[in-house]
Amino acid sequence: MDWDKLRIFHAVADAGSLTHAGDALHLSQSAVSRQVRALEEALNTTLFHRHARGLILTEQGELLFDATSAMNKRIDSATARIRDSEEEVFGELKVTTTHGFGALWLAPRLAKLYDKFPGLRIDLMLEERVLDLPMREADVAIRMKEPSQADLIRKRLMSIRMRMYASPEYLAEHGEPQQIEDIRDHRLICQKPGAPQVLAGEQLVQSLLAHDVQTALTVNNYFGVLQAVVANLGIGVLPDYIIEDFPTMVRVLPEVESVEVPVFLAYPEELRQSKRVSAFRDFVQDEIIAHRRQRRAMGAD
Repeated sequence: MDWDKLRIFHAVADAGSLTHAGDALHLSQSAVSRQVRALEEALNTTLFHRHARGLILTEQGELLFDATSAMNKRIDSATARIRDSEEEVFGELKVTTTHGFGALWLAPRLAKLYDKFPGLRIDLMLEERVLDLPMREADVAIRMKEPSQADLIRKRLMSIRMRMYASPEYLAEHGEPQQIEDIRDHRLICQKPGAPQVLAGEQLVQSLLAHDVQTALTVNNYFGVLQAVVANLGIGVLPDYIIEDFPTMVRVLPEVESVEVPVFLAYPEELRQSKRVSAFRDFVQDEIIAHRRQRRAMGAD
């Protein structure tokens, strides 16, 4: 089978459009179309339903796209291993973590990593969904639970808890709750129960809402919760790691918190020798150590 035709088919299936695939491949739309039709003739089947809104894969097209996707991932894996045989740390590293940890803790610290390794390109994928590391959906994952996938190297980085925080301005205007029952007189800012989130956070929110909270703001990620708290809208349920970068935040009802949540870093066994993975792992571990020292100095534990 013609590998070049498969490459063009994969680009079209991924883009859903001959024009967009042509732009990505630096080919004309007509050249892309000819290659796709030639592949369909060689296989004696139709790979796409053609609609005014674009191209949709047929059942046979889906089968072929699954195969070319697996081939692409294997090629990416082989390319990564070849590049990692070099001494220099460079190239793309796909990192996945949750929206909260990625946006509020990891991203603000990446400047230090880029200063040390300017040739490194981080593709930061923020998802609550657990990506498949052995299938190379990502190279490295930072997750709020121990990974269950086999053939992964994993390291526990730290533990976090969900706690309640408010701005000094909000508390000066509305008063500070002295016991859990007082929460009914305040606006609670949190993720909506049932939305993708850390289970410990959801359980804490459910327990708080059981106290007949009269007004609430629900947001589908912790970055939004934090912004609302900073804007003096109410009392927010947030992961405790935010306090280092937002030291003016006041912890409310210190005796109320979630159970401990473990944070793990994981990557595939086949990337054990990867210099990019090692550089990222060491960077995260150094930042975790600095984070712990800062929390102790602030008395935030």
